[in-house]
Amino acid sequence: MAAVGAVDCHCHLAAPCFQPDVAAVVRAAEEAAVAALVVVAEQAAEFCRVMELSERFPGFVVPCLGVHPVQEVSPEEQRSVTLKDLEAALPLIELYKDKLVAIGEVGLDFTPRFASTDEQKEEQRQVLIKQVELARRLDLPLNVHSRSAGRPTINLLKEQGASKVLLHAFDGKPSVAMEGVKAGYYFSIPPSIIRSEQKQKLVKLLPLESICLETDSPALGPEKQVRNEPKNIYIAAEYIAKIKGIPVEEVIEVTTQNALKVFPKLRNFVRV
Repeated sequence: MAAVGAVDCHCHLAAPCFQPDVAAVVRAAEEAAVAALVVVAEQAAEFCRVMELSERFPGFVVPCLGVHPVQEVSPEEQRSVTLKDLEAALPLIELYKDKLVAIGEVGLDFTPRFASTDEQKEEQRQVLIKQVELARRLDLPLNVHSRSAGRPTINLLKEQGASKVLLHAFDGKPSVAMEGVKAGYYFSIPPSIIRSEQKQKLVKLLPLESICLETDSPALGPEKQVRNEPKNIYIAAEYIAKIKGIPVEEVIEVTTQNALKVFPKLRNFVRV
């Protein structure tokens, strides 16, 4: 393995399915030589849990707070975000701002079952714009979701002058991703690349200098419907190496350097 471990740039360690065995999941990641877990939040109700994990595993679990475009009402019910959801979150982000590595998970999600109307899409845009402004004020990067909304997300980020951006698990066309590359944005790739032709095509086109690694745990694992874990980050690294025809050590080294570029505060947390 490379001298420095891989950084999982986007995972949901505060998800309920990790609650019973989170210490074992973290230990497995450490034993797999993962360097750090960048843990994101989706709604205000989760913020305290994310911060608790960062305090429980200091120098390894690194927190982001943000409001996701899709809000969970209950495990069975999700809906498009509103400005009211953001209002509840803003005081907590202010409270923890000095401990954060980024604002996230934020973005747009135009999946028809979540955002079927123009009004819903517009409110998502407003919530994202306000978080881009917040990130600029706090001098923090953005950890971004863009499902079924690749081009609108990149265009909005560019219009708003966002400079430090990680687009996680980008599901759009590789040609649209290249517009993000031109803007200096980074793209993180999950282990599900081994079963996703779209992600494989994306990695073929993206320069290694624009790629980071993620797991999006518990989602986007190597096997569908099986809980993904941060230790699986190396599955993504190995598949990228195969596509690019380069050693896996090079993928790990370059993607970790990229993680430090997109999240400058990571240096304060991580032993790299």
